[in-house]
Amino acid sequence: MADGADDGLLIGADGKARCWWHGGLDDYLAYHDEEWGRPVTDDTRLFEKICLEGFQSGLSWLTILRKRENFRAAFAGFDIDRVADFTEKDVERLLRDAGIIRHRGKIEATINNAKRARALRDECGSLAAYVWRHEPAPEDRPAELTRAVLGALAKTPASTALSKDLKKRGWRFVGPTTVYAFMQAMGLVNDHVEGCCVRDVVEEERRVLVRPT
Repeated sequence: MADGADDGLLIGADGKARCWWHGGLDDYLAYHDEEWGRPVTDDTRLFEKICLEGFQSGLSWLTILRKRENFRAAFAGFDIDRVADFTEKDVERLLRDAGIIRHRGKIEATINNAKRARALRDECGSLAAYVWRHEPAPEDRPAELTRAVLGALAKTPASTALSKDLKKRGWRFVGPTTVYAFMQAMGLVNDHVEGCCVRDVVEEERRVLVRPT
């Protein structure tokens, strides 16, 4: 993440204030404005994101973001059923794919997690229904979200609980920090800092969202 002002805001060429971490990079800026924090209830997108957060472990999100289309091509668009049916031949294929992160453990975890996601979908009706049950209550969120507060939110009780339950169900690469990054990105929380031009947009999308059940 790029350095920014103490208040966590970076003023863009358009004069708008945004969270500092996009650093003015075009692709990161688009991700900040159009995706990060917008509430998601689509199973494929949720599965993709939690897998990519696992691949990010030890790396930067920007690295993963710039390889995302390669990951989508390699993992059948993150279709849960298709990935769940991957075989050892697919693992070997993926280990030869220079367009993604060639880490056997993370590749095998993605296939395993697809099987676990399919089981969750059968149990709960959808992966989304399961995930959104772990949305933190408003009273458990910071009263004011500043850069300093955000910096202390590497994990939360909600992400720890979700991580623990996923691990109990056999998921891999889903530690509480990874899970919190997933929750931030998928809109289970609104972690755009105060004064960011996207914060109120995300808040309104969350307000009108029909939570999956």
